[in-house]
Amino acid sequence: MQTTDFEQAFGDFLDRREYDQAENALFAMVRIAFLAGWKAAGGDPPAPQKIVQLMHKDDISKDAIETDIKE
Repeated sequence: MQTTDFEQAFGDFLDRREYDQAENALFAMVRIAFLAGWKAAGGDPPAPQKIVQLMHKDDISKDAIETDIKE
């Protein structure tokens, strides 16, 4: 069982910008390695895609999102 001090310190570590940067770098390396294996196995590379698309709430019609929440 971990102590409360440990959990607090670990949470603080995860909340740091440096952790986010390291996690992003690790994810990028894993993705690059997977893509290399995919191509080596004869797979077609994935088509480029937008990762994030910012939208203004005025650009979304009320019918565009299905929900059961009533206003």
